Amino acid sequence: MKILFVTVGRFSDVESSGIYTDLLREFLNNDHELYIVSSREKRFGENTVYENHRKIHYLRVKIGNLTKISLLEKGISTLRVENQYLKAIKKYFCEIDFDLILYSTPPITFYRVIKCISKNSNAKKYLLLKDIFPQNAIDLGMFSSKNIVSRYFRRKEKKLYKISDYIGCMSQRNVEFVLENNSYLESSKIEICPNSIEICEIEITKDQVKGLRKKYQLPEEKILFLYGGNLGKPQGIDFLIESIEKSKSIENIFFVIVGSGTEYKKIENSFIERDLSNVVLMESIPKEDYEMLVNVCDVGLIYLDKRFTVPNFPSRLLSYLQAGIPVLSSTDCSTDIGTISVDNDFGCWNKSGDVAGFIENVKYLCDKRNRNRMGSNASAFIKNNYTSEHSYDVIMKHFS
Repeated sequence: MKILFVTVGRFSDVESSGIYTDLLREFLNNDHELYIVSSREKRFGENTVYENHRKIHYLRVKIGNLTKISLLEKGISTLRVENQYLKAIKKYFCEIDFDLILYSTPPITFYRVIKCISKNSNAKKYLLLKDIFPQNAIDLGMFSSKNIVSRYFRRKEKKLYKISDYIGCMSQRNVEFVLENNSYLESSKIEICPNSIEICEIEITKDQVKGLRKKYQLPEEKILFLYGGNLGKPQGIDFLIESIEKSKSIENIFFVIVGSGTEYKKIENSFIERDLSNVVLMESIPKEDYEMLVNVCDVGLIYLDKRFTVPNFPSRLLSYLQAGIPVLSSTDCSTDIGTISVDNDFGCWNKSGDVAGFIENVKYLCDKRNRNRMGSNASAFIKNNYTSEHSYDVIMKHFS
């Protein structure tokens, strides 16, 4: 089969690890041919380029800046992406008859791109729904539901959903949310196609553990609670700061926060002002070090803003499960990430803003027996539910 994958993200090659690259490698392993369209932000100074590597074809499109910029510039760049992708795809891929078109959100502005590609082919169109926009921005107060901007993006969202033959959601609550808020959709086209990865177990020696803890100045004997990922408004940063501050009386724990985002400076300044000695904040570390660090730490943390009505499902959960460590989720009540972790006994949950509940969960996870049991369950759960092979099978059943 000829498969087109369209993403607005920067894409180096399919050999790197990630939810999209791992899935695409699964297609390659099953002898399919890949055509990958990705972006090159203007700030990198690179032009549009097409590269052919046997069964993998890369089309990297020069677009405006989408990251590490103002909200206004990001909005303008997002609006221009659709035309920029259309122009490049028409130039390089106009004669190709695809069997499957895969595309993900964000953004939700790919309707015309998908329509154009599928016009002259019988390709099935599969949306990997990773972001429900504009509702998530409305939840965070970025703009009103009656705002002209939100109405514009809502129309785009509906068109993208309508043109898709299938919509793969990250969890059952995602499926329910999409159907509840888009009554025009047939339930048969909505299904669970979860975030997934190719399992890669990392063996770490005791000397490597000591070396990594020393390199990043992590206490040797304390239980390490790790948060790794974006540090922006969706994470409910005020509660992240408060939960760590209120935990400083628990002597045998230490927090490790690794990530970047719009709220990084706010977190950094808050930790300094409060003189917190139970946490280290790192903006970035080498990818290899981070992968090892997850395996060195004892508990993985997930934070989401309590205002969300959209059921987000952060992909950072996968790295924690792969490392076989329990997960402590502090989220809104709309997502089912906490319910899934509790029901399958690989983690604990409390509502974002519930300091007492957070402290209770931290103390529960200080018990090594609880961590060992949950960690074992985490390893089993990801192998049974969140592998790239599983997601591949979900998509390919439509071709049987």
